Amino acid sequence: MGRPFLIHLEGRKYTCKYCDTPLGLADDIVSKAFQSHNGPAYLFEKVVNVSTGTSEERMMTTGLHTVVDIFCVECGSLVGWKY
Repeated sequence: MGRPFLIHLEGRKYTCKYCDTPLGLADDIVSKAFQSHNGPAYLFEKVVNVSTGTSEERMMTTGLHTVVDIFCVECGSLVGWKY
């Protein structure tokens, strides 16, 4: 498959906690009022350097939603999910 092409970000950014790959800018945070099973979660308008898994139905505190896990393209770690 080869080495992934990474998008580099300028400014205050959030990175993968395992490999430090840039994932999103602080300016792109829409809300910090979310909670995941692992702790606080942020809602971003835009993220980069991620790949997606398959969609599935999950029960959340706000009801049943279709979500997709997102993974860091550099190390493959689970970094979150999207609606």
